[in-house]
Amino acid sequence: MERDSDAMFLGAVLRRARIAAGISSQDELADRLGYERTVIAKAESGQRPPSPDVARAYAQEFPQLNELIGTGLIEEWADHVRKTGGSFPKFFVDWVEAEKKAATLFYWAPILVPGLLQVESYARAILATEPDETEPPDVLLAGRLERQRVLGQPQPPAVTVVMAEAVLHRGVGGPAVMYEQLTHLADVGRQPKVMIQVIPAEIGAHAGLAGAVSIADHEGRPTVVHLDSFTAGQTTGAPEIVAKVRQMSDMLRCEALPRGASQELIMKVAKDRWTT
Repeated sequence: MERDSDAMFLGAVLRRARIAAGISSQDELADRLGYERTVIAKAESGQRPPSPDVARAYAQEFPQLNELIGTGLIEEWADHVRKTGGSFPKFFVDWVEAEKKAATLFYWAPILVPGLLQVESYARAILATEPDETEPPDVLLAGRLERQRVLGQPQPPAVTVVMAEAVLHRGVGGPAVMYEQLTHLADVGRQPKVMIQVIPAEIGAHAGLAGAVSIADHEGRPTVVHLDSFTAGQTTGAPEIVAKVRQMSDMLRCEALPRGASQELIMKVAKDRWTT
């Protein structure tokens, strides 16, 4: 895998800081910081740019980096490197940034559970089928799971997910994985700021047949939408596209079951179809 020169340069800075502090082993540093050794190894080699938390941990651990923590330079540097070659495809980076800062999020999911709500086993099964020439599946998995941290923020966004019933029946990873995923959906859907609705299978043609879309609304900033595609998705704030996507999302919610009935359907499919 070709490595990004910025990521390699940042990794060299982190590696020098560790060695200068007398820590010759990446295992020792991993234990001290509370991360897996592979996280440290990939950050220092440039294979996977460090997350903001990992970058902050380095800056707090080593005196020679302490002067940078005040301005957040190490974290900002790591964030820049990740945007230009990290855990996400470049076409998806703008959406990830919009997702992090959103006040409300909407997802239409006709095929798969949205990444924000995927359990690890489900996400791993999906990523194993996707050819990627730049990042191994474990790096992409880490990025996908990292996105889910927005749900645990002190003030998380209000999230609405509308999905086709077919998503509940698609056997990603096998029965055990699907049962775990659907019970997770039911659990998350009970959170006050998460609304999960299902369009039942008997609804034939509807506004969402063209593919998955997502909407991120921000306070005081323009709305951003992401449109999935077979190769590279598109993130845009173009008013005409945003208006069309929002109209589609309203129509889909009208077709979907209410929250309670959707919860019941999710658990019924989990128990009837995926209990082994």
